[in-house]
Amino acid sequence: MRSEDFDYELPATAIAQQPAEPRDASRLLVVAAPLVDTTFAALTEYLGPGDLLVRNATRVRAARLRGVRPTGGAVELLLLDRRGDEWTALAKPARKLKPGMKLDFGELRAEVITPAEDGQVRVRLETSVTADVEEVIGAVGTVPYPPYVEEGPSDAERYQTVYATEVGSAAAPTAGLHFTPALLGRLDHRGVAVADVFLDIGLDTFRPITAPSIEQHVMHSEHYAVPPATWEAITRTQSGGGRVVAVGTTVVRTLESAAVTGELSGSTDLFVQPGYRLRVVDALITNFHMPRSSLLVLLAAMLPNWREVYAHALAEGYRFLSFGDAMLIPEAR
Repeated sequence: MRSEDFDYELPATAIAQQPAEPRDASRLLVVAAPLVDTTFAALTEYLGPGDLLVRNATRVRAARLRGVRPTGGAVELLLLDRRGDEWTALAKPARKLKPGMKLDFGELRAEVITPAEDGQVRVRLETSVTADVEEVIGAVGTVPYPPYVEEGPSDAERYQTVYATEVGSAAAPTAGLHFTPALLGRLDHRGVAVADVFLDIGLDTFRPITAPSIEQHVMHSEHYAVPPATWEAITRTQSGGGRVVAVGTTVVRTLESAAVTGELSGSTDLFVQPGYRLRVVDALITNFHMPRSSLLVLLAAMLPNWREVYAHALAEGYRFLSFGDAMLIPEAR
């Protein structure tokens, strides 16, 4: 399939710069016949007893580090991926960083290990305090907003879900940003079960597909984990006739990866695209995605008439991308 088949015109005015307040005041487009325009707080009307809401409980790392080079010049790292005490990071200015160079971020220091390639370097982090390196990153770094967000909220917690627990992502699972503790309580009262998975979201999520066809696109790899209790809950839901409702595309990739590989944890580069047969997910809650993105291709696998739905959303003033509104596909198979 051609990559241009997943392009559409997205006006800058449709890209949300701030999240809705409160969280569940965001709009919700329910893909039914006809389409239903409502608010996210009304999600309880569309989920019920026997359904299982599966959410990505990853927490966004304060991965943007600003410091100085040995010369005193400014340097910025955006931490992407950890392997032991080594990290892959986007660097500015990458061309000035050489192996062996020491970068100073206050209580955190980084030694450059590899020459820059495509703006990325590998670094080794060490701290001047006894705290765990993740704690120090959280203290000296800032949470990176998506590149299309020019300002964003002053409170970085608005880029975390209310149920986030394990630090590991460079970006938020944005479909979950609409939930509040009160809404989760109402869903529980309705008999909707909840289970968590984990997928460490990388910045490649935001990069458009540049290959002429989606078959030529090289999918980025991300670490995922499905707790055994979550898989057991899925099995019970399926045997009981309920729906497995994925909160976001990252949950789709996580659950489908586990089903394809038979492994509850590992690294996945699964690229869900039209023609893929869903094995686990029955319904999807998701935001509106960037043109030519792998996320939009995944959506098209679950919603063949996505263009009609997106055209409605744009015409009705829905807000798009990370801080935007949401849609519910009640029957995705």
